Parts: sequence; C-alpha cells; structure tokens
Amino acid sequence: MKVDTIMVRFGEYTTKGRNRGFFEKRIYDQVRRVLRPFAAVQMTRTYGRIYIKLNGESYELISAKLKHIFGIASFSPASKCESELEVIRETALEVMHSLPKKPSTFKVTMRRVDKSFPHDSQEMNHLVGSHVLRAMPDLKVDVKNPEVELRVEIQPEGTYVFCEVVPAAGGYPYGTNGKAVLLLSGGIDSPVAGYLAMRKGLELEAIHYHSFPFTSEKAKQKVITLAQKLADMSGVPFKLHMVSFTEIQTAFTQCNQDHLIITLMRRAMLRIAERLAEQAGALGIVTGDSLGQVASQTLGSMNVIGRTVELPLLRPLITTDKNEIIRIAEQIKTYATSILPYEDCCTLFVPKSPSTNPNLNVVLKVESFVPKLDEMIDEAVAGVETLVIKPGESSAGKTSAGSDDWF
Repeated sequence: MKVDTIMVRFGEYTTKGRNRGFFEKRIYDQVRRVLRPFAAVQMTRTYGRIYIKLNGESYELISAKLKHIFGIASFSPASKCESELEVIRETALEVMHSLPKKPSTFKVTMRRVDKSFPHDSQEMNHLVGSHVLRAMPDLKVDVKNPEVELRVEIQPEGTYVFCEVVPAAGGYPYGTNGKAVLLLSGGIDSPVAGYLAMRKGLELEAIHYHSFPFTSEKAKQKVITLAQKLADMSGVPFKLHMVSFTEIQTAFTQCNQDHLIITLMRRAMLRIAERLAEQAGALGIVTGDSLGQVASQTLGSMNVIGRTVELPLLRPLITTDKNEIIRIAEQIKTYATSILPYEDCCTLFVPKSPSTNPNLNVVLKVESFVPKLDEMIDEAVAGVETLVIKPGESSAGKTSAGSDDWF
C-alpha cells in the first residue's frame, strides 16, 4: 500500500466539551514541533483529526515519533483519494492487494462524514465489498471476526482508505493539566510514575536527592539519563533539580531512632520538594509510591509522611504491582537504566527493621530534637543545582543504581 497520508486520532480529552479546541491546538502544535525535521510534510487539522500528508517523507520514521506523543490515541497509514465511487473502489482494492499477508476473511467498515455523498454507509459497504470480492474470489466476508477490516472514511476534503490502526500513547497533551514536581530516584518506579503523570497532561520538573560523597558520580549520571528519557517523551526541555541531602541524612542517623530514619528522610524530602514546587509554580508532588512495596509505602507510613506538606501528593502507581511497573518501564525504555547497580541516597543507612506504622507524635518529637533541621532544609533548597535537559540530546554518561524506589 502506498501510504500518502497519516490519519491521527485524539485521546480521552475529546470529551472535554468547550475546552476541546484548546487541547486539540496543543496537540497540533506538539505534533508539528516533533515533525519539524521532516520538511516536506503538510499538516491539516479538522474536528477530531489531524491529517499528515507525507509528500515522500518516511512513514516508518514519522510513525515511530507519533507513537510516543501524549494525547494521540491512535493513527492509521492511509491512502487518500477523491470521493468518487469508482475511485474509492479501486483504492480499496489497491489497499487490499498491498497487505503483507493475503487474508482469508474481511469486512468493510464505512464512515460517511460527508453527508452529501450520494450513497449511504450501508450501500457503500456493499458497493466496495462486492468490488473487492469479485477481484479476490478466494476472500470471504466475516462481519464478526474478520482477519482484515477495510475501513473507508468519506470526509468533505476526500476519502481515506486504510486497514491498520496503530495504538499510541493516549492521555492528554503534555502540560495541559497543570504542573507538578516529580521525586525522581534512580530506581524503577519513579520514572514510570513520571511517564504516567505526563501522560495525564502534567508538566513536570524532577527533583533528585544525592548524598555525595556517599553516592557516586555514576549514580548522579544515571538519574540524568532517566531525566533525558523523560525529556524525550515530553518533547520539550525538562528541568532536573539536584539536591544535596548529605547533611540532613547524616543528622537523622545521629538521632538513635534507626527504625524511623526512612520516615524522617521522606518527610524532609517532601518539605524540600514543596519549597521547590512553590518556586516553580507547581501545584502537586508526584511520587513513585506503590502501596505496600516497602516500609515507607504502607498506609501507616504514607499517612505520617504525607502530613508533612500541604500540596497534593500524586501517586500514579499506588495500586499497581511490581510486575506491571516493570512492564511499563520496559515499554518506555527506562528499565535497563534503572537496574544499573549504583547506590542513591535512599539506599544508604537503611535500618534492619524500618517502621511500617510510625506514630506521628513520636516522629514530630524526634524531628524537634534534630538540631537546625529547618536551617538545613533552607540550605538544601538554596543550594539546588538545576539542569535543563533538552529532548533529543544524549546524556553525558549512562550508569546507575537499581534497587526499589522509595518514592
């Protein structure tokens, strides 16, 4: 089949009523930005569709880009023709002949958007299907479970004929549902949480805590690599805030409350994250919490940890199991980086028996005994190193640690 056009369909935001135009414009701009290297393509937008005329550009290269754009539900390689009956029938036959494998069954699905076309959908199903059957006598019609569904859409500007529907990322266009910060560790979970948050239209800035010299340069580089992958998915520059956590973490180890160290660390991290979120104009904090996965992710721990901040905590993974998280990590190509064996600050000083149900009053009392905790948090916020990572750029090095995420 000669693919001359790609038909792009939108995701779940098409139910948004009066705001639909806003979402469609954002995704149109995003597609145009991603396809800028393909100089010959021409794009048009209609209600509920984007049409990409290839003009000789590679369908394979362009489709690989489209699959990862948030807000696109699916797309189809199509052949466009004039809305004339005989032209449509011949185009349908060409499409069927071009299939890589000859099918034994098929059905025709007609969509007649242009109501001025002289034949209705039922008539067209018969007129096109009978033409194909005469030319391909071994073919049979199966309306319930066809091997191939020959789809024909008659639009005001022409008719599109295709058989394939390619699933894409879905969700909302990036940045159309507000802004949040993402707690990005070097593990498996937090990049997946970031991906799912972006898929729901959130714009993100990432925050990573390091404890140099206890954590290595390789561990830092691993997080930069993960942030690079998130930047590539978003299609726009991505901020990564690197926070020195050494002083605070060391102070907690001197409290003689080893079973509460993880709880204390998470609360301090959230305080810092909330401050950075306010600076960035973000209205939420995204974490990689998955209920019951580790001591800090029991309901009791999350209750005590979450009470630290006023901003909403967004936990896209909260009810998912580890295998499902790994499957998504492999799909978005962060898994191989996440399992690299370099320690991050969350894997340091881990007690043998961390509390899974900490008492809030006890935790508050312990925090009150930590000398200059508020000052240390102020210093951590003031000393943040911010990297701006652009999509399509290779990160400086590719390494890092790989145990479970704490966030």
